[in-house]
Amino acid sequence: TEGKLNNSFVQKAKDFFEEESFEILETKVEEGYNPDEEVEKHLQADIIILQTPVNWFGAPWIYKKYVDEVFNNGLHSQKFLSGDGRTREDTTKQYGTGGKLHSKKFMICATFNSPAESFNNPSQLLMRGKNTADLFLNITSNYRFCGVDILPEYNCFDIFKNENIAKDLENYPKHLAKALHL
Repeated sequence: TEGKLNNSFVQKAKDFFEEESFEILETKVEEGYNPDEEVEKHLQADIIILQTPVNWFGAPWIYKKYVDEVFNNGLHSQKFLSGDGRTREDTTKQYGTGGKLHSKKFMICATFNSPAESFNNPSQLLMRGKNTADLFLNITSNYRFCGVDILPEYNCFDIFKNENIAKDLENYPKHLAKALHL
């Protein structure tokens, strides 16, 4: 696979956003990054998209490393958030409401080897009715904690046996337009 399918989804998204006159900031985590620069990219972005293969029911380990470094930088610099939202003076404030990245949006586009039928189906033994949003909760919670709105994800399933990958790629711009109300 060597990342070709994920690169194809990246290109589809880039084409879509260029047609809509968006400026594109891109990071390929596996090629290296500077946490300070990534914090600034997050601050500049209106929409953040994680394009990822799903490995062992999550994003590859290097993405977790990225999040740890970039989000800790955003925490310590207080550019992503200042505290967790709670205060001793106002006990009605909830945990996770201290984010500063309001009006930004985050979306995951993922490629799975598992079939779509594995999700949202209580009779499936592995996921037991859970959906992909449940699977990605550890990723989306980081963004929500910082004040970012979470958009519905886009998934390409059964990548080694799926005869509809071309259709999944073709439908991706339609999903982006709908999710972003464009």
